[in-house]
Order: sequence, then C-alpha cells, then structure tokens
Amino acid sequence: MNNTKVTNNEAYIAGRVATEPQKTHQVENEWFYEFKVEVERRSKTPDFIPVTISERVIKDAIKVGDTVNFKGEFRSYNKQDIVKNKLVLYFFAKNYMTMDEVQFFDDKNVNSVKLTGFICKDPIFRTTPFGREICDVVIAVNRTNSNKSDYIPCIAWGRNAKYISTKPVGTKVELDGRIQSREYKKANESETRTAYEISCKTLNIIENQLEEKLPSQEEAVSAM
Repeated sequence: MNNTKVTNNEAYIAGRVATEPQKTHQVENEWFYEFKVEVERRSKTPDFIPVTISERVIKDAIKVGDTVNFKGEFRSYNKQDIVKNKLVLYFFAKNYMTMDEVQFFDDKNVNSVKLTGFICKDPIFRTTPFGREICDVVIAVNRTNSNKSDYIPCIAWGRNAKYISTKPVGTKVELDGRIQSREYKKANESETRTAYEISCKTLNIIENQLEEKLPSQEEAVSAM
C-alpha cells in the first residue's frame, strides 16, 4: 500500500539568508517570521525569494548569512492596497535544514516547484523582440485540507508556451519549474518593483480529473 501523501503544491529552495528574520504577523496565537533567501541560478544570477515561517517550525535562530535548505509550498495572498488588491507571492516553509559550506555548495542550485491546479485566466502568448515564444498563465492551486486557493503566475517557453496558450480556463495542469524573481518598472513610475513567478520546465494536461473545487475566473481576476 502506497502511503505517500499527494500534494498540489510542493517546493524546495536552498540558499543564503539575505535579510534578518522579522516577526510580522500572528494567526490564532501563532507568530510568523518573514525574510528573504538568496538562491543562485546556474547562470550565477541570484533570485531573492521571500520566505514565511512559523515560530513553531524554527528550531534554532536563523540569521543573515546562514545557508539553509527549505521545504514547503509556494503560496499567494491578497494584500489590500489603497487603490486595489495586490497579489503577494511567498515561499511558505514547513521544514528546513541548516547546511555547512560543503553541503551548501553541493546543493546550491536547489530551486524546484511542482504544482497541480487549474488555468484560471486566459493564457497570454507573446514573442520577444529576439523571437522567443513566451506564454504567461495563472494557475489556481487548491490548498490541501483548506478552502483557500493560491494563484500562481507561471511563464512557459518555446513548445510549452505554444501548447499551454491554446488551453481554455478550467483546464487542469501539472507542472514542474523553479521560482524566479525579476525587477520591473511600470510606465510613468520611478519605483522599481519585484515580481515572482514560476518558470516552467515541464507541463502536462490532466485529462481525467476528479470532482474538485475550481476557483472562479472572477476570484482569479480579483486576486491579480
């Protein structure tokens, strides 16, 4: 009998703690800390990934410069802004392991996410000035044992981009990829912002799907 627990959202990152953990909010008498972890790509470009962790999970103090391997989920929530809701993305750490330098440099490129969810907005296909094909798609991922859903922006490339661009809202997909960050500026604004998304490596359509909660497109639009 296979007792492996199936999850819709599984993520791993390994890197250096880049900012001091700060106690930020409390849920049902449980405090949570937030900080950023620097995860190096194979190209040596760093991604700075926001991490949230419970006080009940932290076994030892985590400080800037520590090399740590985290296991958890890539999640989202709506933050009420003055004008509109803002979708905030973060790595929710369920467990972690500190590493010495040798272990860290063996595993320093660890950055992986596996998601199963539904396309909740029409995919946007585009071509870069250099001719590279890209498709932006938002996946709604139902949390296990919860009525909540996470809305995760994903980006597909090449054949995957063409493939996913033809799929309608409501299509159930399974994908593997990595968390990446990128900086951008909105038109007529001087402020530099950071966006987070999943860069897809593999994509599969799940044809035979069980009866599940499919978040409405209206929920997805309001989340974005």
